[in-house]
Amino acid sequence: MNYEARGPRLDRVLALNFQGDWGQANFHRVCSWLCQEVIDRSAKGTRVAIWNGCGGADAAAAISLKQVDLAISTPARFAAMAIDGAGPFKGKRHPELRALATIPQRDRLVLAIDERHGIESFRDLRERKPPLRIAASVDDGVNHIGFAAQRMLEASGIPRQALLDWGGSFWEAERPELCLAEAAAGGVDAVIQEAIMTPWWQDLMAARRMRLLSFEQAALDQVRAAYGWEDATLEAGYFAGMRESVRALDFSDFIVLVHADMPDDLAHLLTWCLCETRGVLEAQYRHIPPDRSPITYPLDPRHMARTSVPLHRGALHYYRDAGIAV
Repeated sequence: MNYEARGPRLDRVLALNFQGDWGQANFHRVCSWLCQEVIDRSAKGTRVAIWNGCGGADAAAAISLKQVDLAISTPARFAAMAIDGAGPFKGKRHPELRALATIPQRDRLVLAIDERHGIESFRDLRERKPPLRIAASVDDGVNHIGFAAQRMLEASGIPRQALLDWGGSFWEAERPELCLAEAAAGGVDAVIQEAIMTPWWQDLMAARRMRLLSFEQAALDQVRAAYGWEDATLEAGYFAGMRESVRALDFSDFIVLVHADMPDDLAHLLTWCLCETRGVLEAQYRHIPPDRSPITYPLDPRHMARTSVPLHRGALHYYRDAGIAV
């Protein structure tokens, strides 16, 4: 008797394209996990390709254009901008976007400045106008990190040109680890970035005395009104030498996106795999404490069913059959 994976099956050959991240981060790991689970439950000859991406606005665009069948983006809340045509989507709405699940990840976007500058607040920053060199992700209309960083600075009364005018500058790269490595090496005075749970942030905070600034309520209210973003707290002690909690931009969770036209049975199978084989993904992170893990385990299907864009019909069928309210 031959092995047969448990759960639903599709008795046809599939040729699927998934879009992950740059290649060595967590989206590719999620895609690889799903790739194997789907192949185990479809006809012999099924193939799945995993394409690199940024995990920002490019994910929604790739789904909309049907360049890929599934794409992952972060933070999950930002996907709602694609539906509305807000922010980097510049008025181009994507009502065809659907979600299969949210994959939990506790993350924040924060600004850290070398303590030697004596800056303790955004008010200090605006008044003293130090010529800071800030490491940040690129604001190129695709990268969600760079887009959020520049919008948070603008909402805080420090638009890009103002910082340049008082002698400041930006050191920019697409990926977080490049920005944080430059800061840890002393090449910049400050960094505005996410991925707080990674060793990159730990290395920076161990290498230099950096102060994290709390975003002001007015700035947080402004981006909430404009983009639907939410704030969150980063607790005192999360990093070495961090004496006070700070208000940050919530940058949590991955969202798994598909097109509304995806066949219902395929969307159902993918969602089944996401929820019913979640232990396979969790096992790859259990050596890391949950609050330091790039995937905040244990994964809970009740949380996974809460998405910032509408669920696909096939995903809805899975959650309802599983007794999960959506």
